[in-house]
Amino acid sequence: MNTIHPQPGTESAYMDSRLENMPNIGSVLAGLLREAGILTPEDLYEAGAFQAFIRIKAIASDPCFSKLCAIEGAVEGIRWHKLTPAKRAELKQFFALMNR
Repeated sequence: MNTIHPQPGTESAYMDSRLENMPNIGSVLAGLLREAGILTPEDLYEAGAFQAFIRIKAIASDPCFSKLCAIEGAVEGIRWHKLTPAKRAELKQFFALMNR
C-alpha cells in the first residue's frame, strides 16, 4: 500500500506554503497534522497519507475515513472526491486494518 506522489507540478506549488493551501486541508485537519508533527506540505509528502493517519490516530480519539481520504488527496494534489476507485479501495482496506 504505497501512497501516490503528487501529480507533476503540484508538489512544488505547496513546498513553501502552509498545509491549509493544500487541497482538502482545512484549519482543523491542519491542526491535527501539526499536533502529529507534520508541520509543512513537505513533511506531509515525506510521511505519506498512511503514516500521517497513523500519527493522527495516536493523538485523536477516532479519526474518520474522510480524514484519510482528505490526506491522500492532499498528497496527490487533488480533491479527495477525485481519488480513483482503486485508491479508495486501498484506503478502505488500510482504514479497516487500523480499526481492528
